[in-house]
Amino acid sequence: MPISIPESLSAVDLEVPRAETFTAGKVAWYSHRAPYKTTENEDSLTLIPINKTSGILAIADGLGGHVNGAAASRIAVESFQSVPQGTDPADMRTAILNAIEWSNQTILQGIPGAATTLAVVELCGRQIRTYHVGDSIILVTGQRGKRKFMTMAHSPVGYAVESGMLDEDDAVHHEERHLVSNVVGSPEMSIEMGAGIELSARDTLLIASDGLLDNLYLDEIINTIRSGPLPACALSLVQQAQQRMLNADEAHPHHPDDLSFILYRPD
Repeated sequence: MPISIPESLSAVDLEVPRAETFTAGKVAWYSHRAPYKTTENEDSLTLIPINKTSGILAIADGLGGHVNGAAASRIAVESFQSVPQGTDPADMRTAILNAIEWSNQTILQGIPGAATTLAVVELCGRQIRTYHVGDSIILVTGQRGKRKFMTMAHSPVGYAVESGMLDEDDAVHHEERHLVSNVVGSPEMSIEMGAGIELSARDTLLIASDGLLDNLYLDEIINTIRSGPLPACALSLVQQAQQRMLNADEAHPHHPDDLSFILYRPD
């Protein structure tokens, strides 16, 4: 049976990150609604092992202010449970793309007006492939802090950063940061699929909803996750993000939001 994260899927918040062995490496994950928020957590995440060395990691962030954002994010991550156990690595790409397309049609037909971002990583040994829709982040960093890969946010601000018109640190404070131009739950949805990436032994993979980048600068995130035991890295991320959410400071990013992330490091 696939392993999923019932706490996030049923909107029950985790007090501390959890960690375990996953496929050919180690994983840590966390999900919690924004501080003082009374409605449910609109983030969902899942970890699905396909065989001993292959699996799927995914995070979806339901759009706040849209109807049924939490339901949309659950549909998006639950779609990957349709990928059969033991699927051949050569067939994983098609299975993942089909799952995303299915979730898009399900949201459009079942809960019109709902939408979610989606960030997915396919693991095959140390080889990964990324799929994403929206502004949730996928990042790979080396042990010394070298940024080896990062997705581009599908948003006006994301495109401005990618073109060099806007600095990454300034983007965190931009008033239009949360406008997203590509979502699951749209007739115009497009899936950005990355090329295959080979992880080195000490690389760290991060998948996160925008609640993380809304409260920490990218360099702060990289410095936190690049080395050290994965559970300790996860706990430090949570503590730093919560500190920013709870304490407004003009010198640092501050935007209380649902926060979810997955960290993975190969053996």
